[in-house]
Amino acid sequence: MYFALFMLVILVISGAIWLLDIVVLRARRQANQLGTVPDPWYVEYSKSFFPVILLVFSVRSFIVEPFKIPSGSMMPTLLAGDYILVNKFTYGLRVPILNNVFYANNQPQRGDVFVFHYPPQPTIDYIKRVVGLPGDQIQYRDKQLTINGQVVSLDFVKPYPYSLKINEAAGDDRPVEVTASQLAEQLGTVKHEVLIHDIMNQYTPGSLGDRLMQGEVITVPAGEYFAMGDNRDNSSDSRVWGFVAEKYLVGKAFFIWFNFDQWQRIGQRIG
Repeated sequence: MYFALFMLVILVISGAIWLLDIVVLRARRQANQLGTVPDPWYVEYSKSFFPVILLVFSVRSFIVEPFKIPSGSMMPTLLAGDYILVNKFTYGLRVPILNNVFYANNQPQRGDVFVFHYPPQPTIDYIKRVVGLPGDQIQYRDKQLTINGQVVSLDFVKPYPYSLKINEAAGDDRPVEVTASQLAEQLGTVKHEVLIHDIMNQYTPGSLGDRLMQGEVITVPAGEYFAMGDNRDNSSDSRVWGFVAEKYLVGKAFFIWFNFDQWQRIGQRIG
């Protein structure tokens, strides 16, 4: 969000200088001097920067925006270090910075991988998978997801060994080798894979995660979504900080365009 605000400020300043030169300053320079008068440096820069910034700002705001995956909460679908593209048009066009919808389009569907503003701190962007839609009844107990009374099937694929920083929150960033179970899950029309560990998560009393562990069935409020990471036991998601309101939606992730460490991931679609 800060980068978009910075671009908007530069766009407004450069555009205002260019417009002021066209309307007022250029005529004054020509009236005070004979012959062709070169543009001042600040006008030259504004004329050069404005079209480029306008194009980039428009593309990022209304068509597609790049993001980098910072953590392993969406493994095995997305890995830390993946550079992805997010479709900004899928969930409707929004006013930059304010994020208000001015052209309605589709709504998130169950199984979508979506980017949104982190509800407790909207200046930060998060990426998770849509699990619950408005009105859905969600149950997640003993690592089994149930939606509207229907148990979501899980089919074992293979063991998934990787390094996990278990005590990072306590200041210990030493990696520990763990092995999760990689399972295939079907959410709506989307078949994807998740990771399940042989550990029991702990949640703040009263949080959605704590209520789900107690066996409570959670109803997703109108205009909000229940989000979970594909790395089910290593993800800060709706179980920790609550539902995602429609006003925080950014777009739908659809493509991995780069990864410095794993070139074979370039070009993979996100589903």
